[in-house]
Amino acid sequence: MRSKTARWLLVLPALLPVTHLYSQKREMDRPMRRPVRGTRGAVGGGSDWATEAGMRMFHQGGNAVDAGVASTFAASVAEFSHVGFGGEAPILIRTKEGKVFAIAGVGTMPKEATADFYRKRRLQPGEIWMMEPGGLKGMVPVAGLMPALVPGLPDACMVALRDFGTKSLGEALQPAIDLADGMAIDEMRSRIIASTRRFFDMWPDSRRVWIPGGHVPQPGEIFRQPDLARTFRAMVSAEKHALAAGKSRQAAIDAARDYFYRGETARKIDAFSRANGGLLRYEDMAAFHLKPEQPVATNYRGYTVYKPGFWSQGPSMIEALNILEGYDLRSLPHNSAEYVHRVLEALKLAYADRDTYYGDPKFSKIPTDILLSKQYAAERRRQIGPKASMEFLPGRIPGYNLKHPSVADMVKFSPDEMLQARDTTCVDALDKDGVMFSATPSGAWMPSVIAGDTGIPLTQRAQSFLLIPGHPNELAGGKRPRITLSPTLVTQGGRPFLVMSTPGGDNQDQSLLQVLLNVIEYGMNAQEAVEAPRFETRHLVSSFDNHAMVPGDLKIDERMSGQSFQELVMMGNRVSTRSRWGVGAMPVVVLSLPTGVIEAGADPFGYRIADGW
Repeated sequence: MRSKTARWLLVLPALLPVTHLYSQKREMDRPMRRPVRGTRGAVGGGSDWATEAGMRMFHQGGNAVDAGVASTFAASVAEFSHVGFGGEAPILIRTKEGKVFAIAGVGTMPKEATADFYRKRRLQPGEIWMMEPGGLKGMVPVAGLMPALVPGLPDACMVALRDFGTKSLGEALQPAIDLADGMAIDEMRSRIIASTRRFFDMWPDSRRVWIPGGHVPQPGEIFRQPDLARTFRAMVSAEKHALAAGKSRQAAIDAARDYFYRGETARKIDAFSRANGGLLRYEDMAAFHLKPEQPVATNYRGYTVYKPGFWSQGPSMIEALNILEGYDLRSLPHNSAEYVHRVLEALKLAYADRDTYYGDPKFSKIPTDILLSKQYAAERRRQIGPKASMEFLPGRIPGYNLKHPSVADMVKFSPDEMLQARDTTCVDALDKDGVMFSATPSGAWMPSVIAGDTGIPLTQRAQSFLLIPGHPNELAGGKRPRITLSPTLVTQGGRPFLVMSTPGGDNQDQSLLQVLLNVIEYGMNAQEAVEAPRFETRHLVSSFDNHAMVPGDLKIDERMSGQSFQELVMMGNRVSTRSRWGVGAMPVVVLSLPTGVIEAGADPFGYRIADGW
């Protein structure tokens, strides 16, 4: 008869693999970071440079808007791989009094532009690099001067600061000026300059900025942007002159806006554009005035979720939430196949509507009330079955005879990877008084065209237009493209709850939806919510490059279970896995806890940063 000890020795080897796998799972579940917590304020962003600028505002007595604007300005200098000062910055703000506003920080297409012009125009070297013999027609360039819009980021930030901040423009711009005077460049920025250097052979002003003296800046070297610093100082000088003349803080910020959009900077951008065959003119700059507007919103299980309007993809999250509210998601294991299936199919429906009905509301009639309604969501929910949909299924809305772009005759051509959209950054801030700020700064990414000696990189955002006749997002002069940039602000019972944003293009609202569900449905803290494995689909019309579509596509994080993978394949999805370091979105989230503590989390796999006080 064997002893108990002997029996246990025989059983132990069989238990070891199970125990080892359990141990591995526990290690994978352990967050790489702890949440940042404070009582006065917190800010999350894409780099230490950006969050440090925001914290400087908090330490100087500023509010969350001051912090968010300073962080955005700093990011436009230091995170030039992903955003530039000539780019975009959609913003959501909650005031101390509880009112929520959106600022549509995206510029307009030059008034001389027409869709027919781009349909007929042959692409030039440096706009796509790889060209068919004789050139290619029917596509908006992805790089160069032809996809440039009026810069939206500067006005969005200055309007936010003027109406909802407390600091002067000089104070909010100072961290950015310091960075433009000289910053220690990192590996990412150095690598991107090196990988795109051949583009700058066609743009001497850009080459002078990004490859000073013919030398690619190396990690740890000091990188300077003196032209941009000079532009910043000129804007601050305009503000100071207005203050010296007895103008109010708000009027002095408007003086800086006028200097940029209706003064010397606008004239220089006009001259550069004319000299290089571009369409952007002084008149386009001068006509650009942003005003705070009402966001779109829905109530999800007692939480009010605010998003930018239909000039963005933000309403797609509203529709997806309305669809998902009809399910008991909390009863499903997190990231189980059934959970992924329901969220995924809701997103497919919402994105099909995005790709069919969204566009600049100033130019197109959008069925806003229907798309945001709970009744419409209930009808859409009934279209979700047990299997993965392989079709693009926009809803049928009376009075709208619009077709999904998948049935249109579109260019199917892949641009050079060097020129493809380089993404975005994110800035979120929240303070002790309940002021909330969420922004998604983007555009003018590398490789960018610098407008002469202004130091300002111009955006490539016009590539987000479509050239399909009659489509709500068809390119037109003076019009805004429907963009992917999509900050998020959430309240509960009128009180602050969270702000969040992320890079990721078409993946932004997919990822932000999952982060929000992680918090609301699964009770995760800020850091757990952004670190948890996520999934993405390209079952949509890409908003960039050649507007590719990949029906049935599903990419899941490598950390998700093998069982979920197999079950999702059985449902008919075309599933692939990818590294946690390459999930396509890198969110930050800032939460207001019932205790009065402010908690922030930042995705470590995208090198996001959060700080609090």
